[in-house]
Amino acid sequence: MIPYGRQSVSEEDINLVKSVLESDFLTQGPFVPKFEEAIASITNSKYCIAANSATSCLHLGCLSLSIGKGDIVWTSPISFVASSNAALYCGATVDFVDIDEQTFNMCPLILEQKLKEAKSLDSLPKLLIVVHMCGNPADMKAIKKLSIKYGFKIMEDASHAIGSSIDDIKTGSCKYSDLCVFSFHPVKIITTGEGGVITTNNEALAERIQLFRSHGITRNPSMLENQDEGPWFYEQHLLGYNYRLTDIQAALGLSQLKQLKNFIEKRNDLAQLYTESLLGLPINFQKISPSNYSSYHLFVLVIDPALTSKQRIDLFKHLHNDQISANVHYIPIHLQPYYVSQGFKKGDFPISEKYYNNAITVPLFPSMTSQMFDQVTNSIQSFFG
Repeated sequence: MIPYGRQSVSEEDINLVKSVLESDFLTQGPFVPKFEEAIASITNSKYCIAANSATSCLHLGCLSLSIGKGDIVWTSPISFVASSNAALYCGATVDFVDIDEQTFNMCPLILEQKLKEAKSLDSLPKLLIVVHMCGNPADMKAIKKLSIKYGFKIMEDASHAIGSSIDDIKTGSCKYSDLCVFSFHPVKIITTGEGGVITTNNEALAERIQLFRSHGITRNPSMLENQDEGPWFYEQHLLGYNYRLTDIQAALGLSQLKQLKNFIEKRNDLAQLYTESLLGLPINFQKISPSNYSSYHLFVLVIDPALTSKQRIDLFKHLHNDQISANVHYIPIHLQPYYVSQGFKKGDFPISEKYYNNAITVPLFPSMTSQMFDQVTNSIQSFFG
């Protein structure tokens, strides 16, 4: 079975992880800071804090911005539930902004209209979590302008998008945002097994994130309120969490970063081949702005119901019968039973629902061979006749 995504772990990766396993520090050692420094350098951000998952990073971001009861957070319906759950963990109210039909990202025009209405009702969001779907950066320039006008903070959910850019400005640089989160789950661009990081250029936010990540505890002499009693001394300043990344995971991530450019180039090459090979079929592809460089974490096909009566479920079954593991990214968050219980309903975000009804993710990963690629494209072509 050809998977829709697969990690690429080299002998060099294994050897570096092995060196940590044979060292004195499996956690809270030197590799987490090294990994953080490497990510900060790659993204051109001032600060980077690693955690045990991107979900934890989203939560840490909300905590650092003091999101809480009475606050409103908006995000995209087309994302994994972690994007919105993080705000709920803090007691905030969550709402969504519909997507652009071509980019699959939050639509700036719909966002602007929703902000105008929210201002008239005195219900503006405190935070906007912007999802870079499939690794294609959202229109951050337009969104940043709206944040200045309406006074909300921005956190980028770039779980799919390390290595991507807008006008050669790296995602994660936080040029257009307060915070940016990356995921290193095994099917993402690089992996630490589980894990994530959050970048920022704000020193105060970075300090709060570091505190929240590790029980709210600090050993930093400049932050201690009481006299230092010795090298063992620490203080708890916040009600924090144990969201630390291990040195084992950080070593894997540090080694994987050496292949980041190569991985993304291979993904872009495969995406271009897909577009060329499937041209003329009754399907649409994600639109990538000429100013954007996508990391292509996912390659999504959207069946055009105006051009064919073929159904997504039938293509899904057809691919699986041909030993190809397709997937769907994502079920709109507002249609999940938990969110329906919070008052959302079918029809609230029609563009997202239309996208979901017709979207299917096909295999894309750096180690995908030409034989695998031909198997996938031949299967899709045969399905549409």
